[in-house]
Amino acid sequence: MTKRAIIIDDERLARTELKKLLQDHPEIEVIAEAANANEGIEKIEHMAPDLVFLDIQMPGKTGFDLLTELDRLPQVIFTTAYDEYALKAFEVNALDYLLKPVEPKRLADALHKLEYIEEKEALTSSLGVQGVNRGILGENDQVFVKDGERCWFVKLNEIRLFESVGNYAKVFFSTHKPLILKSLNALEERLDEKVFFRANRKHIVNLRMIERVEPYFNGGLLLEIKGGEKIEVSRRQAVKFKEMMSL
Repeated sequence: MTKRAIIIDDERLARTELKKLLQDHPEIEVIAEAANANEGIEKIEHMAPDLVFLDIQMPGKTGFDLLTELDRLPQVIFTTAYDEYALKAFEVNALDYLLKPVEPKRLADALHKLEYIEEKEALTSSLGVQGVNRGILGENDQVFVKDGERCWFVKLNEIRLFESVGNYAKVFFSTHKPLILKSLNALEERLDEKVFFRANRKHIVNLRMIERVEPYFNGGLLLEIKGGEKIEVSRRQAVKFKEMMSL
């Protein structure tokens, strides 16, 4: 199956060279190019590519900045001349990292990884496990989280909890708790309510991550989450929770 790709790089020569190399890979169709992050964001949101070849260092916003502004991520292959970014790119779990000038064999290796992931996702989809469309993020969708110098690609099903901190939200996954500039209300609008539940004014919990439910003060409930966090469900939300979970 043909994969639709966008190349985002401020160097026209680099974009041209990459397009030339991709001619040997007919399974990849380059549908657009962008010379900076803002243009790239616009094209990704408008054209919804399967894959993005993304430069990191660009005038204005970096490639990492671009990713923080996307709601739903395509697969990402970083392309850059700066090898000191290699560790950082792999830390965020990008599909691959290509050093300029891009070598044909390294490009082929990166695209093989894409093929493997696509096959795996096709199998998952055939088993009836897939994300929800129409703007709602499914639990298998991937999001980009950046906090200071650290950044990660995270699947929503790995996030156990969102906690409101003013205009920010703290994201709990693995041992990490980074802050993102998004309100809990904005997040709630994008999350699948069958998976993520608004427990109270300050918390949204992943229902799959609940280990224990106990009665709590004033008709509420107390949820114990896999990471050890204990979250109170308000009395009003406890009624909804019981209906959802058939308690």
